[in-house]
Amino acid sequence: MPCFFAFFLVSGFCSLVYEVVWLRLAMAGFGVTTPTVSIVLSVFMAGLAAGSWAAGRLARRLGGSRRTTLIRLYGMAELLIASSGVAVPAALAYGRAALAGGGGGAWGSGAYYLASGAWIGAALLPFCFGMGATFPLAIGAIRRLVPGEEAHLPFGYLYLANVAGATLGTLASAFVLIELFGFAGTLAFAAGLNALLGTAALALSLRWASRPGQPEADARPAAAAAAEPRERGRTLAALFTTGFVSMAMEVIWVRQFTPYVGTVVYSFAAILAFYFVATFAGSQLYRRRLHSTFGGAVRAPGAPLFSALGVLGVMPLLAADYRVPFPAGMGGGLLRVAAGIGPFCAVLGFVTPLLVDRFSRGDPERAGSGYAVNVVGCILGPLAAGFVLLPAVGERAAMTALALTVLLVATLRSPLPVPAGERRPGRSRWAPGLAAALAVALALATADFDQSIPNAVVRTDSTATVIACGEGMNKHLLVNGIGMTSLTPITKMMAHLPLAIRREPPTSALTICFGMGTTFRSELSWGIESRAVELVPSVPSLFWYFHPDGPELLTSPRARVVIDDGRRYLERTSETYDVVIVDPPPPPEAAGSSLLYSREFYATVKKHLRPGGIVQQWVPGGGATTLAAFAQAIRVSFPYVRVFGSMEGWGLHFLASMEPIPPASGAELAARMPPAAVRDLLEWGPASTAAAEFDLVLAREVPLTDILRYAPGVAALSDDRPTNEYFLLRRVFGRRGRAGVTDAAAPTPRS
Repeated sequence: MPCFFAFFLVSGFCSLVYEVVWLRLAMAGFGVTTPTVSIVLSVFMAGLAAGSWAAGRLARRLGGSRRTTLIRLYGMAELLIASSGVAVPAALAYGRAALAGGGGGAWGSGAYYLASGAWIGAALLPFCFGMGATFPLAIGAIRRLVPGEEAHLPFGYLYLANVAGATLGTLASAFVLIELFGFAGTLAFAAGLNALLGTAALALSLRWASRPGQPEADARPAAAAAAEPRERGRTLAALFTTGFVSMAMEVIWVRQFTPYVGTVVYSFAAILAFYFVATFAGSQLYRRRLHSTFGGAVRAPGAPLFSALGVLGVMPLLAADYRVPFPAGMGGGLLRVAAGIGPFCAVLGFVTPLLVDRFSRGDPERAGSGYAVNVVGCILGPLAAGFVLLPAVGERAAMTALALTVLLVATLRSPLPVPAGERRPGRSRWAPGLAAALAVALALATADFDQSIPNAVVRTDSTATVIACGEGMNKHLLVNGIGMTSLTPITKMMAHLPLAIRREPPTSALTICFGMGTTFRSELSWGIESRAVELVPSVPSLFWYFHPDGPELLTSPRARVVIDDGRRYLERTSETYDVVIVDPPPPPEAAGSSLLYSREFYATVKKHLRPGGIVQQWVPGGGATTLAAFAQAIRVSFPYVRVFGSMEGWGLHFLASMEPIPPASGAELAARMPPAAVRDLLEWGPASTAAAEFDLVLAREVPLTDILRYAPGVAALSDDRPTNEYFLLRRVFGRRGRAGVTDAAAPTPRS
C-alpha cells in the first residue's frame, strides 16, 4: 500500500499542475471569458468521470486475468497522461490558429464557443480520461495484490494521497515552478513525473508477478450486495450533491473573498490550497476513525453529519462580512478564507471518501461509478453557480440555496442500510430542521462587502459582481470588490494623445477594456468609428452612472460596445483601426493581465493596425523588472516606441507603431483636434487649453532605454513567461533572474 500512496501523491500533484497550465493555455488561445474557463473545467471533470466509470467496468471484467494486469494498465494510464506535455499545447495552438483563420464573420459567439469547446475537448479529454481511470485501476490492483482488510477499503486511502498531492501541486506551481520555468517548463516537469510513475508501476508489476496476493473477491458482503437495488440511488444522490454544492460554492468563494485577498495569482492559489488542506484534514480524520472507532467497517453518514455540512456551508458569509474584525491586508484576507471555507471543506473531506468506500466496499467498478457521479456533480455545480444562481439571485441567496440543498441530504436516514450486527445510529430528525434555521439566520444576520459602500449600485452577472459608487468626480468602479478606475483626465489622454499624434486624421479607434467608458467617450468626440471591448457584461450597463450622456452616445451609429475578451475579439475580427487603446485592469500583477501585455498579444494587434496606426498601452506602474518586461515586449514587437508619463505623475503611456511617431508640440496636437474633442479633453482640466494639456504629458517623455537600464537583460514578457504575475521569489527572497535583476524601484517620469 505505501507505494500506491506515493503514486497518488505524485499523481495528484501533477493533475493540479496540468489543470492550472491547461487553463492558462486555453485562455491565451480562446479568450479569458467565463465560458472558456467553464469549458476547460467541464472537459477536465468530464474526462475524470468518464475514465473512472469506464475503468471501473474494465477492472471488473478483468477479474479473472493475471493479477498484475491492472497495475500494468495503471502504469500505461500514467504514461498516457505524461504524453499530454507535448500533445495538449500543440493541439490547443493548432485549434487557435484554425479558428482565428475563420475570421470574425464566420463565427458567431455561440458557434465560436461550440467550435473552441470541441477543440479543447479533443485536446484534453484523452488525458483527463486517463487521470480518471487511475482510481479504479489502482483499487482493483490493490484488491488483488495487497492482503488484508485494508484492500477492501482503498478509495479513502488513495483519495487522501491524491488530495495531499493536489495541495502540493497548487502551491508549487503558483509559488515556485511557473516563475522558475514558465508554463512550458512546468508542464514538462509534471509530464516527467507522470512518466516516472508509469515506468515505476510497470517495473513493480514485473516484481509482483510471482508474489502471492489477495485472492479476487468475487462478491461483496452479502448485506451490502442485497441492499444495492434499494439504496444505491440515495448514495449516488449524496455523492452528486456534495460534488455539485462544493464546486458551486467555490465559484462564489472567489467573488466573496477577492475584495480582501486581491486579484494576484497567489491569492487564488491560496484559496484553492486552503480547500485542499482542509479536505486533506477531513480525509485523514476519516481514515483514523475508520480503524479506531469503526473497526474497519464504514458506517453510513447520518443526518447530523450532513446537517453540520449544511450549516458550515454558509460560514463564508460570516467570514466575508466586512463588519467582522479581521486584520487588514492579504494576511487578514487569508484568515477570512481559512475561517470561512476550512470547516466546510474538512467535513467534505470526511464525507466524500466515506460515501465512496461505503458504496463500493473495495469493488473497483462501484468505486469508479460512485466517483464518476461525484465528478458529474463537480461539473454541473460551477455552471449552475456562474450562469444561473449568481446572475439571478446574487452571492448571498446562492450560498444559502446551496447550503439548504445539502440539508436535503440530511433528511435521509443514511445512504445505505446498516449490515447485520452493526449498530444503527439513531435518526436525528431534529438535526436538518435546526441546521436549516441556523443557516437562514446566519444568512440574514451577515452583510456583503457591497453593503459597506454607501449608495452603491450593484450588478451581478456570470463573470463578476460590479459596483459603481461615489459622487461627482469621486466616482469609482469596482469589479469583485477591486477598484478598476476612477474619473481622471488620464483616461481621456489615453485616447486624445494617440489620435492627435498621427499626422493623418484618424477615422477609427478600438478600446480594449471599457471601464467607466471615459476613453470610449473621448474617441467618439472625434466623430470617428469607435469600438470598445469589455470582458464583464455588467460594466457597460453602468456607463450612465459615470457619464450622464452615456446612453445617448451608445445610440450613435459610430459607437459599438462588444462583450468579449479583447484578445479573442482581435483574433476573430477582420477590422483594422488607426488607433488601438489598451488599458488592462489594475494592478499590473493581476492574474491574467499579462495576456494584454505579451509579445503574442502585440503580434495579434499589429494585424489590425492600418498604415501609420498607433497602439496606446497604458501601464499603471510596477517594479523595475515588471516594467522592463513590459517595455521589452513592446520594443521587440514594434520598431518605433515612445513613452510618456501621465499628467498626474503616475503610470506610463506607451505609444508604439510600425512607422515613425513624429515629434510634435502641444500646440500642433491641439490644432489637429475637432472642437468637440477639445471640449472633451478640457472637461476635467487640469489645464485651460488643449495645447497646455498636451504639454503636461509631452514634457514627461521617458526614454525607453531609461526603463530598460533599471533591469538590464530582462526577457520580453510572453504568454509562457508572465513576469508581472509571478514575482514572489524575486521580491520576497531577493532572487535574481537570468540577468541578475530584482524588482527595484521603477523609474519615474521626468518633468
